[in-house]
Amino acid sequence: MAGKLYGIGVGPGDPELMTLKAVRLIEECDIVALPKSGEGEGVARQIAKGAVKDFEQKNVIEVSMPMTRDPQVLEQSHQAAAQLIEGYLKEGKSVAFLTLGDPAIYSTYIYVHKRVQQHGYPVEMVPGVPSFCAVAAKLNTGLAEGAQPLHIIPASYQGVEEGLEWSGPKVLMKTGRSMKKVKALLDEKGLLDKAMMVQKCGMEGEEIYPSMRDVDENASYFSVIVVEE
Repeated sequence: MAGKLYGIGVGPGDPELMTLKAVRLIEECDIVALPKSGEGEGVARQIAKGAVKDFEQKNVIEVSMPMTRDPQVLEQSHQAAAQLIEGYLKEGKSVAFLTLGDPAIYSTYIYVHKRVQQHGYPVEMVPGVPSFCAVAAKLNTGLAEGAQPLHIIPASYQGVEEGLEWSGPKVLMKTGRSMKKVKALLDEKGLLDKAMMVQKCGMEGEEIYPSMRDVDENASYFSVIVVEE
């Protein structure tokens, strides 16, 4: 019988925010797969180490997930990751693929999940605390009330200007190296003084910014902006 692939959200950074189910499955699975990329390399491992008993004794494999937008490179890496994991599944081994935040939200895992599922192997997604929910808690603010729509915007991609025009509170993720541009856009739209940010939420080096005006343009990749409306 084939093994099963679990895409496990480990939350934004604080090991105490990992779910009981995530911890149990990581302890039970034969293999732990960790994404390896240029940004945040080793973060998922550090989070899991803080919550999972004897994590260092687990059989850990690294899966290359390059931080690029080149579609050909991405396709090759996703196919290679799926093939690697399917090799273990064929042997009847269960695999826990760890991903930051939640596997359904801007996750590197989901591309592997779809391919493995299409090839007929059993898969399951295990939700984790999304970074923007943890950020809202750090800022002591709600994200949406009543009938307000909440917009999640990938800030370094095309369409961010249009997104900032939408009615309702906004969360800006994936700012990458575009912080200077994002701050300028917020200022242009009259939203800079309504924006707050947390950098490295729940991680070492966490910084809370009640005002976006205090944010350096070289802020961390792990930065989430909340715009109140």
